[in-house]
Amino acid sequence: MLSSLLIIGIWMLLVLSAAVICRKQWPDQQELSRKIVHIGTGPIVVLAWWLSIPASIAVPVALTVTVITAVNRRLQLLPAVEDIDRNSYGTVAYGLAISLLLILFWPDQAVAVCAGVLVMAFADGLAGLIGRGMTSPSWTVWQQRKSVAGTLTMGLVTALVLLPLVLISESPLHPLRLIAVCALAVGLEQLGRWGIDNLSVPMAVGLSWTWMTV
Repeated sequence: MLSSLLIIGIWMLLVLSAAVICRKQWPDQQELSRKIVHIGTGPIVVLAWWLSIPASIAVPVALTVTVITAVNRRLQLLPAVEDIDRNSYGTVAYGLAISLLLILFWPDQAVAVCAGVLVMAFADGLAGLIGRGMTSPSWTVWQQRKSVAGTLTMGLVTALVLLPLVLISESPLHPLRLIAVCALAVGLEQLGRWGIDNLSVPMAVGLSWTWMTV
């Protein structure tokens, strides 16, 4: 078990190091360093699943990290993890979502946890980067700018995350239900003020997993 935790610790250290280096190299690209942490955190649940980390360890660790992110948001001990140009509780909400999914589903339905967290990590993370980086028609929802490029990325990457998980877990594939969950994730991502989509999206996807695959 110690070796398993060491593997996860090394991965997280690499992610945080990449974010810090990015912040120092491109100090004006605050969103990029934060997204490195956002995207890089997702695979941790896959590693935990692969390494058979028990709930008795996974849940306390997730809750501890959530508390640390809340403290960091307040004190800015590690600025690379947090934005400073907008008021967002996204990192705290992300940690809370992972903790709740672990409490609800780990380890019996670990795939549901992976579905929720990986959609948040990859789909939302890439949607934010591509939406900001590409010029496309945009609109405002709840004082948040959304774009065609970002929204399409969210929907496509959500599908690209869920489909392999369905196949890997040998679950029944229901295309219409998969599309419905993708649409749900896209809709909730639109309502992302204060970073609450970091909680709503993974929870909705995780809770929808059983319905999507029965």
